[in-house]
Amino acid sequence: MATKLASVLLLIQLSGYFSSGTCGKVLVWPTEYSHWMNMKTILDELVQRGHEVTVLASSASILVHPSKTSAIKFEVYPTSLTTKDFEDLFMTVINRVIYDIPKDVFWLYFPQMEKLMWQYSDFIRKLCKDAVLNKKLMTRLQESKFDVVLADAIGPCGELLAEILKTPLVYSLRFSPGYTLEKYSGGLLFPPSYVPVVMSELSDQMTFMERVKNMMYMLYFDFWFQTFNIKKWDQFYSEVLGRPTTLYETMKKADMWLIRTYWDFEFPRPFLPNFDFVGGLHCKPAKPLPKVNIFLFVVFCLFIVRVEALHHYSSLKGTLFLTNIKVFPNIDSKTCLLVSFQHLNHSSLRSQSFTS
Repeated sequence: MATKLASVLLLIQLSGYFSSGTCGKVLVWPTEYSHWMNMKTILDELVQRGHEVTVLASSASILVHPSKTSAIKFEVYPTSLTTKDFEDLFMTVINRVIYDIPKDVFWLYFPQMEKLMWQYSDFIRKLCKDAVLNKKLMTRLQESKFDVVLADAIGPCGELLAEILKTPLVYSLRFSPGYTLEKYSGGLLFPPSYVPVVMSELSDQMTFMERVKNMMYMLYFDFWFQTFNIKKWDQFYSEVLGRPTTLYETMKKADMWLIRTYWDFEFPRPFLPNFDFVGGLHCKPAKPLPKVNIFLFVVFCLFIVRVEALHHYSSLKGTLFLTNIKVFPNIDSKTCLLVSFQHLNHSSLRSQSFTS
């Protein structure tokens, strides 16, 4: 009898290993530009594996919109904002960061950065308000019975949707200014004695004075810098949920944090089990190289010149290529790069170094 019972239990256990997995329904709260490009690659893979993916996009979205070539579903909701408003916001932020804000003194740089982040925060809060207060939209989302909400942590609202829909929450994040979201919402520790604060331009090999500087950065981000206008978000979340709460308290309920980089690229520091490094997960597999026309062979052969000549002509202003060729200052003057096309039929390239 004991032998039969053991056999039955073993059979049940093995059937669990070999049974096919079930597909789920994913609701996505995205952000724009590179964040959306990274996330879309993951969503395309989920669709190929049989999952049902629905992206919640506003009518003001720039890149997040339905595509005929994609199997991803889009739930577009109306908003009082326009696409031009969104584009103008991003162009203002980019121009201010590149041209206007001084970068040499951090107590001048980061307050200006905070103002720009708050402009973005207010814009996202309006989009979030238009979504969660749309009763017809929220009814459709609740009836869809999603299994998980996937959101970009830099654009708040995904955690509010997960709280309303009573579904698990998964974040996608590269990093937040000063690691504030990772610390206050994710519970990570960043010992300032050996972990440089992100955006401080310090390394993990710090002198005593650099450690003091790192401590100043940490105190500044902890007590003065706010990535989002926390007061407005806390009030908004409390009104929607009908109870006192905060943005960080809601974000703390995230079940998983997907960090868009490799573990070995980061500075060593403590991590929690629900933080997973997924560097490369958002990258598409490389496509095979196409067959190269023999004309390219002639072009590359004519391109063999000496480095001294390139440095000589690089003094001519207005020639971007010849100016940027200075990135090769250590290449021997007699060394040139020749591309071999010996295997054109196999669509492969080999680079060989030749010495004249």
